[in-house]
This record gives sequence, structure tokens and C-alpha cells, in this order.
Amino acid sequence: MRLVDLIPAQFRIASIALLLVVLAAGSAALAWTVQGWRCGEQLERQARLHSDTLKELSLASAALQRNEQDKRFALEQRLQNKDEIHHKELIDEQTKQARLRDRLATDDLRLSVILAATDTTGSCSVPATTAAGSMVHGTTRAQLDPAHAQRIIGITDTGDQGLIALRACQAYAKEVSTPK
Repeated sequence: MRLVDLIPAQFRIASIALLLVVLAAGSAALAWTVQGWRCGEQLERQARLHSDTLKELSLASAALQRNEQDKRFALEQRLQNKDEIHHKELIDEQTKQARLRDRLATDDLRLSVILAATDTTGSCSVPATTAAGSMVHGTTRAQLDPAHAQRIIGITDTGDQGLIALRACQAYAKEVSTPK
């Protein structure tokens, strides 16, 4: 006796159909599970590749940032050194100007200017009259009043400070704009 003979005749077609549906559903479930495993493995591989790529990118970014920070630090150091040099030049110039003002104030030093030649007859630089006890020949000079000399020194001091500041600004601009 066969198994099909045990099923009543009115239910045989339904049971065969049910058996075919169970077989189809089982094979579909099995195929679905296998596909899930395969897709899961692919997704896992892709996730691993993605995380590795992100790790490499973050390491490259960190190295680039470290490199830029090193460049910035080197630039700051160079600028600080240049600033110290220009500050020293400025202090030295101010000290020199102060000494010059002190020498002018104590009459240790007198400023003089060359006078325009008034002799139109000849080109001799020897004066027509000589001062008593003086053997100096050459262009005629006039000594400046100490107050005027102090003002001239103040003007040149301001000009010197301006030139030093200008050199410092130019060095800063050159240092910042020149790629290293």
C-alpha cells in the first residue's frame, strides 16, 4: 500500500497541492536564507572596506593637519625672530639718537650746514679772509642753533623709526606670502 492510497479521494488533490506548496515554500525559504547569508557577507565586506577607507582618510587628514601645524609653527618662529631683530634695531637706533641728542645738548657736538657759494668770480674754495687761529680751508659752513639741531635730530629719529617699521612690515609680508 502506498501513502497516497491512505488519503481519502476527495482530499488527494488538495494534499498533493499542499505538498507542492510546502516544497515550493521550503525551497524558497532555503534560497532566501542562502541569499541572505551571501548578501550579509557582501555587506560585511563592504562595511569593512568602508571602515578601512575612513581610517586611511582620517590618518591622511591627521598627517596633513600635523604638517600644516608644523609649517605654521615654523612661520611663527621665523616671524618672532624677525620681530626680535627689528625690535633690537629700533632700540639700538633710539639709543643712538638719544646719545646724539645728549651730545648736542651738552655742546659736545655741533651740527653745521654747508652754505651756498656766494663767490661768483672764481671757483676757489679758499676763503678771502681767514679767522684768527684757523687754518681750515674748504666749503663755508654755518653751525646750527642747538634747539634747531635738536628738532632736526627728532625728525630724523622719527624717520629712522619709520624706516625700521617699514622694513619690519616688508619682511613680515614677504615671509607670510612666500611659500616654504
